[in-house]
Amino acid sequence: MAHFAKIGMSSKVIAVLTLNNGDMLNADGVEDESVGQQYLERHNNWPAPMWIQTSYNTSGGAHKLGGTPLRGNYAGIGYIWDEDNNLFYPKKPYASWVLDVPTASWKSPIGDAPALTAEQKAQNEANTHYWVYSWNEDGQSWDLTDSKT
Repeated sequence: MAHFAKIGMSSKVIAVLTLNNGDMLNADGVEDESVGQQYLERHNNWPAPMWIQTSYNTSGGAHKLGGTPLRGNYAGIGYIWDEDNNLFYPKKPYASWVLDVPTASWKSPIGDAPALTAEQKAQNEANTHYWVYSWNEDGQSWDLTDSKT
């Protein structure tokens, strides 16, 4: 099965459809994205260039099964199609975050959240606390909170 994202206004993904691989074979019997796009245009009345193939097994710029990743992420409804970088990415979570093209994901301006300490992890596992770092946009910092309290 092949998956195609339907691109709408502002390059936003508005639907994702599956297509039988046989519906995208060219004259030589080889799967061809443009053949799939033409098929979808004929059967869905949406312009062929606005159907972009996406891979169910691609996430964060990597292929889950060790294959070749396709376009950064599997396109979900609400994702953005970035034609310049040839990838799909989710909605920007915070105004200050920047797109990391190799992983097709958003990163905070100060890097990843700190790791929990061994004690915090043990408390989470014991279910006495649930420590988590959450992004503080106003303070531009990762804040540690106990969401159980």
